[in-house]
Amino acid sequence: MKRLLLLAALVPFTGLAQPLNTTNNPNLPGYQIPGQQRMQSQMLNQQSQQQGMLKQQMQSQTRLQQQHLQTQLDNNTRRIQQAQPGNPQVLPNHGQGMLTPEERASGQQHLLQEKRNGDMLKKPSAVPLTP
Repeated sequence: MKRLLLLAALVPFTGLAQPLNTTNNPNLPGYQIPGQQRMQSQMLNQQSQQQGMLKQQMQSQTRLQQQHLQTQLDNNTRRIQQAQPGNPQVLPNHGQGMLTPEERASGQQHLLQEKRNGDMLKKPSAVPLTP
């Protein structure tokens, strides 16, 4: 009797109970089968993860390209500054060429003579011309 009374007291509350999945009611338009709904949410999660990974890869690739271009720019700037008139060019000598064995053994660096505009037009003063 107590059980029946307790059951009768709880019956009005069953009307307030909600279904487990209120957003996916089979009686409403747009109903999705729970398995399809689960698969779709998994695919969306996977897609967002892949987009995040792709974004990271693009950022790191862009960073590497920028570093490479900056290195090239620095090297070119250094090369141009070293080639300016007034800066003697020191050429490396690795024991090749027309040096004597003594000069090769010393490892001495040789400087090129500085050239200026119009040098080719000057008459050489050290070499006399004989007819």
